[in-house]
Amino acid sequence: MIKKAAGGRAGTSTGPVMTYGLTALSCLVFLAGPASGFNRSYGADAALIAAQSRYFEHWGIVPADLWRGVPLEPLTPLTALFVHGNWLHLLGNMLFLFVFGAMTEERMGRFHFAVFYVATGYLALLGYATVHADSTQALVGASGAISGVLGAFLCLFPTARVTSLFPFLFFLPLRFPAWAVLVFWFVLQGLAARTADPRPGVAYLAHLMGFTLGFLYAWVRYRRPTRVKGAAPPQGARPPGGPDLSG
Repeated sequence: MIKKAAGGRAGTSTGPVMTYGLTALSCLVFLAGPASGFNRSYGADAALIAAQSRYFEHWGIVPADLWRGVPLEPLTPLTALFVHGNWLHLLGNMLFLFVFGAMTEERMGRFHFAVFYVATGYLALLGYATVHADSTQALVGASGAISGVLGAFLCLFPTARVTSLFPFLFFLPLRFPAWAVLVFWFVLQGLAARTADPRPGVAYLAHLMGFTLGFLYAWVRYRRPTRVKGAAPPQGARPPGGPDLSG
């Protein structure tokens, strides 16, 4: 949950349209693909596994193909943003987008936010493909773009109060300023990238690149962060906010 002070910049009556739209598009693409298990046109069992592999290689980014000049491969960092490997991958990414995307979109504006999301995600995946230029493993997911949203959020709303659930604290909900939660997340990604198997797997490097790009862009574009504080709501009123952020 994120709270901001009453009297801040008012949002539009229709809410964060781009955040909802990107979430819906990612979910629809997933449901239509083989990884969801709902589209039986891809077959079952062994046939389904083979279909998933072909699907990820077609729509995901394969670094070795990208740098060999295979036609249309430069588009795959874009298409890969809307493809996810399984339900946990999809839901985890969409939760972070929902929690942090709305206020970032409100600050940037709808069109600006959409361009920022796509551009940051594209560059993060491209950077990952550059480091792993010889890899033939397909990479999919919106993690790079969402990491960019997290970086921008840290710059724009460092004092926003975020309710987090930490497994090592028995999932006790605790409230922290956004800068503490997001810096902690960034450090975890860095540690994971250093200790992970050298072969491509979870794209921690894309997370780090996306986060850094998002933070630097917001810093250069907006300079002065928008201060956000928790505020007691009027008596009987429900405070604004979103879902809990699972750490």
